[in-house]
Amino acid sequence: MSVREGEQTIDETRQGESFAPITGESSGESRKLYLESYGCAMNFSDSEIVVSILSDAGFVTTQDADEADLVLINTCSIRDNAEKRIRNRLQHLKRQKRLKPALKIGILGCMAERLRDQLLEEEQLVDMVVGPDAYRDLPRLFEEVSTGQKAVNTLLSREETYAEIEPVRLDKNGVTSFVSIMRGCDNMCTFCVVPFTRGRERSRDPQSIVAECHTLFEKGYREVTLLGQNVDSYKWNLDNKGQVKDPAVPVVRFADLLILVAAVNPDLRVRFSTSHPKDMTDDVLLAMASHTNLCKYIHLPVQSGNSDVLKRMNRGYTREWYLDRVAAIRRIMPACAISTDVISGFCGETLAEHESTLSLMREVRYDMAFMFKYSERPRTLAERKFEDDVTDEEKGRRLQEVIDLQSSHARARITDQVGPIYKVLIEGTSRKSEDELFGRNTFNGVLVFARGQHQVGQYVFVRASSATGVTLHGEVVSEAIANEEGYVE
Repeated sequence: MSVREGEQTIDETRQGESFAPITGESSGESRKLYLESYGCAMNFSDSEIVVSILSDAGFVTTQDADEADLVLINTCSIRDNAEKRIRNRLQHLKRQKRLKPALKIGILGCMAERLRDQLLEEEQLVDMVVGPDAYRDLPRLFEEVSTGQKAVNTLLSREETYAEIEPVRLDKNGVTSFVSIMRGCDNMCTFCVVPFTRGRERSRDPQSIVAECHTLFEKGYREVTLLGQNVDSYKWNLDNKGQVKDPAVPVVRFADLLILVAAVNPDLRVRFSTSHPKDMTDDVLLAMASHTNLCKYIHLPVQSGNSDVLKRMNRGYTREWYLDRVAAIRRIMPACAISTDVISGFCGETLAEHESTLSLMREVRYDMAFMFKYSERPRTLAERKFEDDVTDEEKGRRLQEVIDLQSSHARARITDQVGPIYKVLIEGTSRKSEDELFGRNTFNGVLVFARGQHQVGQYVFVRASSATGVTLHGEVVSEAIANEEGYVE
């Protein structure tokens, strides 16, 4: 079970269970592709790579799975509910295939890596299984399954970053986009399957990242979110021991990369996800503080507020270390918004350890949080080392306490944003009224205001006059008034 606090856009949906079909035009006799993506922002970013590769191979995308020649499901294994939902979807597609035997079904991503034999042979739900480092092989694998065979490529790579492939943008607004800067993860958190499904950590060439951001800006995009399992550990021209690989090539760490991307254009906003507390250094915070287009919002997952639980989770930091990093954020960027992840009921968690999480939340007062009951995942270290000994009922009770506390903090934090004038990037039409638009401020707060003559993709200055739930409401003011009274970038 997962609970997301607040109404966040998909770039913040790290471990959700949402899906989105690819949209596009189909024509003629071309082979037709339909793709659904579940889970984190990285999966949605990967789907853009997949579409690019298959477009070059002659596929066109369709919004109708019934007319597709190839249906691909990009999957998430981070929570049990995500896998159950995907299995149900595959059962539905299997029934659809009986009506259209030529249809080929493939599974991509984390479930493909973890459950390839079961999905392919035992349950016979799919024709092809493709891991996250094998997307270049998709055209060949499709030709293979077209002859009636099954096809598998789940080899993990220490090199693949898809750096030179230009993604086919699947977002609907043409304003905000993901840019993947690294793949894999070297952290071995005991509850997490990512190191086993996405492989070892490797960073992408910084020049290719900057070039992609330039291209996006030229196409009208005004915000990018830099993606990685742990963006703080991004490093170029350094090996895993911190030694320089090539003396003739500049070393680029995450703080350096942020400055390079910020320099693309001052009107290009930059966000990133996700940070790891053990790697969050002051140089990143100083870079953010010195560039107005580096948004003042950090997602800093804590998971637990108790050092003993963090040790069992193998998170690599203590409660004290985490609070020191929060203090550094507050010192360098006093108004910076902070969000987090919290897991309730991890193996061996006592009531006192749960209370430690609540007390840390009271100390930090997060703007937003993703909150979950612990869900044991196969092949993880936690499954092998610890007993999942907190009852589901007790997990639910503790989770509800976390949700209730965070809800009160979120309401207070959004109320604190009422009053100032914000520079807001317009992202789309309000869900509640065609006469209103919405956008976000630097703190990731959503503002709703009258449409007027404003257009999606523009920056406007909005005075926040009230807050409802987790949303700010306001009125657009002129640039002259914003400059005269002062505004928040």
